[in-house]
Amino acid sequence: MEQKTQNKNRKKPRKRKGMFIALILVLLLIPLLVYLGVPKEIVAFVTLVLGLLTKAFAGLAALIAMIPIIGPLVVKVLSIPFFWLVNSLGYFVSILAIKKGYTRQVVNSRVLTLSVLVGIVIGYILGNVLPLY
Repeated sequence: MEQKTQNKNRKKPRKRKGMFIALILVLLLIPLLVYLGVPKEIVAFVTLVLGLLTKAFAGLAALIAMIPIIGPLVVKVLSIPFFWLVNSLGYFVSILAIKKGYTRQVVNSRVLTLSVLVGIVIGYILGNVLPLY
């Protein structure tokens, strides 16, 4: 009984067609903008915004993850640097803020950032350890 309700909640490939169309449109938009002579900074920004709004990056990660054995490893390798980037940006902003005299606010923000990253890691571990059904 529980398995049937779980299968009903899954998205079918037909419903995901829009995400793949958006991914293809984003990929086609890049060469078009470069050909039209749009500055590369604007092309990168437009690609990033459209990719985030259409969830194209999640779709691309899902496509890569479907490759047996190597796919999930590639997705993990690509997602781990995101945490490093967030953490390193926090350190640089902290250094600048401490120099300007915002010591207490820096401590609060670093604790908040660290707790969010730890929460994400714990959620990932629990999601892999505990089955959904």
